[in-house]
Amino acid sequence: KVELVESGGGSVQAGGSLRLSCTISVQFTAGYCMAWFRQGPGKERVGVAIIDGDSSTTYAESIKGRFTIPKDNAKNAVVLQINSLKAADSGLYYCAADGRYGSSWSEDPRVGDCRNMTEAFATWGHGIQVTVSS
Repeated sequence: KVELVESGGGSVQAGGSLRLSCTISVQFTAGYCMAWFRQGPGKERVGVAIIDGDSSTTYAESIKGRFTIPKDNAKNAVVLQINSLKAADSGLYYCAADGRYGSSWSEDPRVGDCRNMTEAFATWGHGIQVTVSS
């Protein structure tokens, strides 16, 4: 069973940076589509960034230029680097993953090409809090 553990959250001043990490309990991330989602207070959970096993990335328009999703292969992790933090970035951040299925990145077609920020990912972390103060 694949497990995900998020770390690196906390409180930070607006304008600062934060590095979230999602560690996956498998040896290699190359066979997985992984994504970061966030849920602001009173809001729905939305996707912010996705990376597939070949390291192709997709970003939500609202955070382009401020967020990046590099891999940390030494730690079997995917990172969410957040720069120029705003108060609106506050919320719970979740990591999600789905494993390769034939030529697709998931058995679920909603995740299949690893470009859609969908709730259909098979595995989720418990979430980690990010609080940005102005």
